[in-house]
Amino acid sequence: MLKDILLIMLSCVLIENFIFSRFLGCCPFLGVSEKPDTALGMGCAVIFVMTLASAVCNIVYRFVLVAFNLEYLYNIAFILIIAALVQFIEMFLKKFVPSLYSALGIYLPLITTNCAVLGAVIINMQKYASLPFGKSLIYSVAFGFFSAVGFTLAIVIFAGVRARIAYSEPPKCFKGVPIALVTAGLIAMAFSGFSGMQIG
Repeated sequence: MLKDILLIMLSCVLIENFIFSRFLGCCPFLGVSEKPDTALGMGCAVIFVMTLASAVCNIVYRFVLVAFNLEYLYNIAFILIIAALVQFIEMFLKKFVPSLYSALGIYLPLITTNCAVLGAVIINMQKYASLPFGKSLIYSVAFGFFSAVGFTLAIVIFAGVRARIAYSEPPKCFKGVPIALVTAGLIAMAFSGFSGMQIG
């Protein structure tokens, strides 16, 4: 089992990174990556939500949706669970870390509709729902956690590069969003080098 979890870690963080390989979660990736500290805060919020959502959605899917033959409602159920978790983290940050709450702004509630979080729980359902409950839950949580770590790694690296670009003088037509997209493409190309790794 430890070997499987290590393989999940390598796959989620490097080989099938949600940003650079699956292209999920690009909205907060581009919107909250101007400062590394804000990007790290967003990454931590996504780690919390994605890991918890993976566990809760696994349990709800198995013991509620499958038990009552309601599997076709999985999208609605998963979105409601993610929305509830985001509300919880939003209230927590507003009370205990108001500076980060202000810095994240509109992008914090957008975790609710962040396709990376919803994508992770749907992929969990497709990959691990047929396994025994204990194994399924552990693999789902590992997948959710390491996918979120990969997302955080991507957004923090990108924020660091964007912070350096702020001191450069690109051509006028590349200033702002265009140079950010070119940079994201170059980082994605660098990450694509991991796709040749054989982990199976």
